[in-house]
Amino acid sequence: MVRITAIALWAAFLTLASVRAAVAHPLGNFTINHLAAVDVRDGRLRVHYVLDIAEIPTFAIMHGAGSWTPAAMAAWRDGEATMVAQNLLVRVDGAAVALQTQRTGARTRPGAGGLPILYWTGDFTAPLPRSGSVSIQDLVYADRRIGWKDIVLAGMTDPTDALRSYPSALIGSPRHNDVASFDYAPDGEIAHPRVSGDPGVSWGAGSLVRSSFLSDLFARSGQTPALIALTVLVAFGLGALHGLEPGHGKALLAFTLVGARATFKQAAVLAAALTFAHTIAVLLLGLLLLFAAGFATESLFSWITLISGLAVVTIGARTLRGALAHARAHATDTAHDHGHQHGHESHAHSHAMPGAAPLRFGSAVVAAMSGGIAPCPAAIVVLLTAVHLHRIGYGLVLIVIFSLGLAAILAGLGMAVVHGAAWLGRRGAFARVAAAAPFVTAVVISVVGASMLAQGALAVGARASVSALFAATLAGVVAVAALPVLIPLRSTHRTLAVKETS
Repeated sequence: MVRITAIALWAAFLTLASVRAAVAHPLGNFTINHLAAVDVRDGRLRVHYVLDIAEIPTFAIMHGAGSWTPAAMAAWRDGEATMVAQNLLVRVDGAAVALQTQRTGARTRPGAGGLPILYWTGDFTAPLPRSGSVSIQDLVYADRRIGWKDIVLAGMTDPTDALRSYPSALIGSPRHNDVASFDYAPDGEIAHPRVSGDPGVSWGAGSLVRSSFLSDLFARSGQTPALIALTVLVAFGLGALHGLEPGHGKALLAFTLVGARATFKQAAVLAAALTFAHTIAVLLLGLLLLFAAGFATESLFSWITLISGLAVVTIGARTLRGALAHARAHATDTAHDHGHQHGHESHAHSHAMPGAAPLRFGSAVVAAMSGGIAPCPAAIVVLLTAVHLHRIGYGLVLIVIFSLGLAAILAGLGMAVVHGAAWLGRRGAFARVAAAAPFVTAVVISVVGASMLAQGALAVGARASVSALFAATLAGVVAVAALPVLIPLRSTHRTLAVKETS
C-alpha cells in the first residue's frame, strides 16, 4: 500500500509539473465573486457592478435554465440586473435611493475541465443632491460568504482588474467588503471614504487539489490507454494529497483508532467506509446541483458540519461512558475483593487495558466518516465534467479512485498513530498515561465534536455565541455519559454495604 501510494504521489507531482496552467477559478470552484466600483459624476451616483461566478454555481444556473440558449442567457442577464438593483442598498443623507439600470452584459469563460464560468456586468445610476453623504450596503448573494466581495470608491485601487485576475497574495484571504460610505462635494469630489466588512472566507483557495489538472486530463479528447492509466494514478495521488491537507478529522480519526485498538484488517474496513462516504457525498451533491436549480451549496456544507458534529459528539459521549463504566467496574471489583478476600480473576481483569479488544469499531468508522465526508471541489468538478461530456461511467470510476487515495492516507495515518501508541504503551514510564488513554480519547473526541456542532449551528442560523454552544454541548456530553454510570454505581455501593453488614 505504501509503495502504491508513493507511485501515485509521484505521478501526481509529475503531472502537476508538466500539464499546462490550470484555468480553474483561483478562489475555488464554489465561489460567487462581487465588485462594486462607485463614482460620482455629473450629479449622479454611478455604480459598475461585476459578478464572477465559478464553475459549480455556473453549472447550477445553466442547468436550472434547461437549455442554455442565447435567449436563456439574456433572460438570466436581465434577471441579475433586477436582483443587483434590489440588493445593493444605497442611502443618501439617510434616505433610500433606487438604482436605475443603464446597461448589462454577460459572457462565459473557460473553467476547469471545460466547464464554463459566467461573467456578468451591470451599470447603474441614481440622482444625487448637490452635496451630501452616501452609504452603500451590498446584500447581493448575501447568503454566500466564500469568495471575493469588494466595494471600490473613486480614488481607490481595484487589485483584480474587475475580477479578471486575482493577486496571489490575496487569494488565501479574499476581501469581503460589503459596506461603504463617503461624503461628496458639488464638484463630485469624494471625501472621508470608508469601506469595511466581515473577514473574508476562503474555500479551497489554498488547497493542493484546487487545480483543474484531474478534470483537464479527464476532459481531453483521444483518451489513449496510457492517458487513462496516468489519469487513474493522478486521481489516486490527488486524493492522497487531499487527505494530507488541514481538516478531514485526522486528529479525531487517530484518537478513535487508538481507543478501538485497531488492526490492519479494521483499517481496511475503515478505508472502504471512507471511500464509500466521500463518493456518496460527491454523488449526492452532484444530484442536488442537477435537480435543484439555484441550490445554495454553502448551506449544504453548513448542515454537513452540524450533522457531523452531532455524530462525533454522540461518539464522544459513548466513549466517555465506556471509560466511566470501566472505572466503575474496577471500583466495584476492588470493593468486592476487599469485602470477601476473593475475586482475583475479576480484579485482574479490571486492570486490563481498556479497549484491548476492538469493541465498537463502528464508532471509529462513523467518526472518520464524519470528519472527512465533505466532498472535495475537485472531485465534484470531475463529476460535473462527466455529465457535461457524457462520460458518466469513467467519471464515477475516477471519483472512487480519488476517494480511495483519500481513504488510504487517512487510514495509514491512523494506523501509524495506533502502532506508535502501542509502542509507548509497552514502556513502563508510560503506564499511567496509557491507563488514562480512554478518558483522553473521550475528551478529545467530545471537544472536536462540540466545536464542529457549534460552528455548524452558528452557520445555519443559531442565535448564540460559539463559546456558549460549545460549553452547552460539552455539558450535555458529560451528563449523558455520566448519569447512566453513576446511578448504577450508587446502587452497587449500597448493595455491597448491605452484604458486608450481613
